[in-house]
Amino acid sequence: MKITLYFGSFNPIHVGHLIIASHVLSHCDTDRIWFVVSPHNPLKESSSLLNENHRFHMVQLAIENESKFKASNIEFKLPRPSFTIDTLTYLQEKFPQHQFRILMGSDSFSNIKKWKNYQAILEHYKIIIYKRPGFEVDTTLSQQLEIVQAPLLDISSTYIRQLIKQKKSIRYLLSDEVMDEIIACGYYK
Repeated sequence: MKITLYFGSFNPIHVGHLIIASHVLSHCDTDRIWFVVSPHNPLKESSSLLNENHRFHMVQLAIENESKFKASNIEFKLPRPSFTIDTLTYLQEKFPQHQFRILMGSDSFSNIKKWKNYQAILEHYKIIIYKRPGFEVDTTLSQQLEIVQAPLLDISSTYIRQLIKQKKSIRYLLSDEVMDEIIACGYYK
């Protein structure tokens, strides 16, 4: 089975994430998309992160009605900070029957040379890249890049957290289930 790994903090997961994943599922050569919740991205500050289990639960809520999506907390069990190459190696050993590929935005891909063992990732894994404004993709880095024109919304988890702190509406930016969870638990206030 071809599994596309969508890594992220998902702090919180929003409709932009879901639209991109749905587009890739429909338009790319993949059977399933796993949302890999990262406990700590080594290239990001971790102080603003909601507890990883809460973020994982919100991903589960957001995708519960899509059978080809799966929430993964695999990185919770691995050494920290989370390095993509280590997660890929672990998954390949645990699930040798699957072909893994990575889904990321062109903004993330622009930092690929800062990643641990990035050459091995480029050599051994297909990378599906959705274009983000202002971030061109250097296609000379690998033959295994697939560029997709997924519909993009100009929203981010950071923006949603700011709205919550300002006591403004977050309706329609998140699935109703995730919005209800954030409100009920008082997250990001």
